[in-house]
Amino acid sequence: MKRALVPGSFDPVTVGHEDIIARASSLFDEVIVCAFINANKSYMFTEDERLEFLIAVADGYDNVSADVSNSLVTAYAKENGCDVIVKGCRSGLNFEDEYEQALINRELDPDIETILLPASPELSFVSSTMVREMIRYGVDCSQYVPKAIRSKM
Repeated sequence: MKRALVPGSFDPVTVGHEDIIARASSLFDEVIVCAFINANKSYMFTEDERLEFLIAVADGYDNVSADVSNSLVTAYAKENGCDVIVKGCRSGLNFEDEYEQALINRELDPDIETILLPASPELSFVSSTMVREMIRYGVDCSQYVPKAIRSKM
């Protein structure tokens, strides 16, 4: 049985994230989508809110569960029996960052593989940063967040 981890900050989860979650769900037996906490980062949404968003999205899939953690991604993956880390890439610059992180993760735990999925072309411009800016300025961002969380925002 293959179990995958889809990590991120998910501040908030977007339709781009949901696309990666859906694609991972079709590739693996089980998927854990987890909001990780970075002490050096400030968030618009609390841990509880981000977990609530992820649970709402995960409920749409039989093999996806949601969690929140402040541990290292590789440590969390190992503790939860994940063989694979799945990350999405929106652009070449994003790929470079994700590739570097994949190399670090491989150094930390060579038994856990990382798979980088390119964003679906129609979603390649969607980011949590963009959604947060729209929220700050009172612009309707509903088309960029999953239907499951629109009423929660």
